Amino acid sequence: MAAPAAQADGAADRDAIRKRLEDWTADFNAGRADRVCDLFAPDLRANYRGQPEKRFGTLCPALKDALADERLAYRYELDLHEILVDQDMAAVRLTWHLTVTDRASGTSEHSSDVGLDIFRRQPNGTWRIARFIAYGEPADD
Repeated sequence: MAAPAAQADGAADRDAIRKRLEDWTADFNAGRADRVCDLFAPDLRANYRGQPEKRFGTLCPALKDALADERLAYRYELDLHEILVDQDMAAVRLTWHLTVTDRASGTSEHSSDVGLDIFRRQPNGTWRIARFIAYGEPADD
């Protein structure tokens, strides 16, 4: 028996969002600065504990600057926990694991940020992050 259309559409939307996140991770890790901003909606609002709210115009240049920094190498790993879709909105629970390596010394620092991303389907059908909140987890000793 075929799945109801609403369930099939929800699965397709979840798959599209998962792919967007996986593609972003690959683009970021490959240093593709021209692609790292495409995941975010133009009206983005982003909150990270202890920092001022960021918008597209502040987050995007910061990501590009990080990738241009020749002293440090950045690498993200995605741990996707849940994707809930309701029509043109989706909530995504995830954890980003970041490794920052000093290219000269080879030393690395690791951090993990738990987050909730709110995706909104754009007029062209693309899913983009419109809001997110994140906070760092304590480092494992």
